[in-house]
Amino acid sequence: MHVALLGGTGDIGEGLALRLARDTDHAVTVGSRDAEKAGDAAGEYETILADHGVKATVEGAENAAAAAAADVAVCCVPAYHLTDTIEAVADDLGDAVLVSPAVGMKSDESGMHYNPPGVGSVTELAAAAAPDGTPVAGAFHNLAAGRLGTLSADLDWDVPIVASDDTAREAVVTLVEDMSGLRPLVAGDLSNAAEIEGLTPLLINLARNNDGMHDLGVKFW
Repeated sequence: MHVALLGGTGDIGEGLALRLARDTDHAVTVGSRDAEKAGDAAGEYETILADHGVKATVEGAENAAAAAAADVAVCCVPAYHLTDTIEAVADDLGDAVLVSPAVGMKSDESGMHYNPPGVGSVTELAAAAAPDGTPVAGAFHNLAAGRLGTLSADLDWDVPIVASDDTAREAVVTLVEDMSGLRPLVAGDLSNAAEIEGLTPLLINLARNNDGMHDLGVKFW
């Protein structure tokens, strides 16, 4: 598959790009609103991979061009940029599966809190912004980006996946299975996304308040 990481110059985009390029045979394109920024990030990711003994190609492109070439487009932007990013590439998605890892959160003196939009979850917000007929999935919500992007770190995390479309679900399950240390777990349709997204602020609060719990993920037994 060809995977486009829209807005893939940030932490979650970097981690997914590195893991996909190292562990899988899928083509990886980093997208950005600025093609030059995307190209620079892609070059940096190739350098990191080379430093770990991995020769791999990571392409860079403007978001729309990245989406147009993709079988799977992961929207690696914060929740407040999600709708704008999807709408900007809507005419270029074609048959690509759109994946949202974004979580709405707010913070106060007591910690981080889940802040879902009115439609119920950020994943459902992505589905509402996507063109009619675009398969949408939610995944990668609970990954600690710092550890994900550290190739020397072994992972042992579960990745809950929600999708109301079989094509979307199967595509994302395949991607997760192909990355070392990640296990896909199907969590039902898009209406279940809020339960998964709500775990992310909990993980952040646990990491902040307990020694030795930095870069938490989830594992179900």
